[in-house]
Amino acid sequence: MLPIDAAAHSSRWRRRHPVDKAVLGLGLTVLAISLPPWPGAALVLLTALVVLLGPAGVPGRRLWRAYRVPLGFCVTGALTLLVQVGGPGGFVSLAGDGPLRAGELLLRTSAASLGVLLFAFTTPMSDLLPRLVRAGIPAPVVDVALVTYRMSFLLLDSVRRIREAQAARLGHTSRAAQWRSLAGLGATAFVRAFDRATRLQAGLAGRGYDGTLRVLVPEARVSVRFTAASCALLAALAALTLVLERPLT
Repeated sequence: MLPIDAAAHSSRWRRRHPVDKAVLGLGLTVLAISLPPWPGAALVLLTALVVLLGPAGVPGRRLWRAYRVPLGFCVTGALTLLVQVGGPGGFVSLAGDGPLRAGELLLRTSAASLGVLLFAFTTPMSDLLPRLVRAGIPAPVVDVALVTYRMSFLLLDSVRRIREAQAARLGHTSRAAQWRSLAGLGATAFVRAFDRATRLQAGLAGRGYDGTLRVLVPEARVSVRFTAASCALLAALAALTLVLERPLT
């Protein structure tokens, strides 16, 4: 199980309905990309951090380990705005408003990423996917997503076990040995993935699979109080942004 999935299963908001957390987390994401970068996205980023580390109870170290990957993409995308191709400055030159645009993009994307992580750190996929059928998503599509989700963890576990076995047999002692181990890892993981898929198909057929996977979903109700508080927070952020809006200079 990935760290973010383990955190979602042990979250303080684990028993809340996914709609409650979607209103807050995805609402923050929408505000981050729709409000002015300053001070809107900055307020959203700060709010998401406070909620994640406070009421949601996400450990700071675990949050950073998950956040640094999308943050790296955000920084990489922002750096490209610092230069321009063509123009009087030459083939490649510094953009006149590059720092401003880069700062705005970085604020938007980093804040939006935290909003998505707020939903991911508090909502296990096993709680979310089965409920998508009630939302109108075709059952076969949800079944494929459930099986893919499960198979991905099995594949990652197989890769981990193979790498540990190779390391125990001195398969990483030299560059040539590492390349041989990598080739063996890919071949073995490929074979095991097909073997697991075949066994899964046989198991489903033996249990009378009729095209729909029936799973137990924890009982939960949409909290009117929680949803109303989330909407009030989002509205307050939007109003505060309009009051404090200043150009980022």
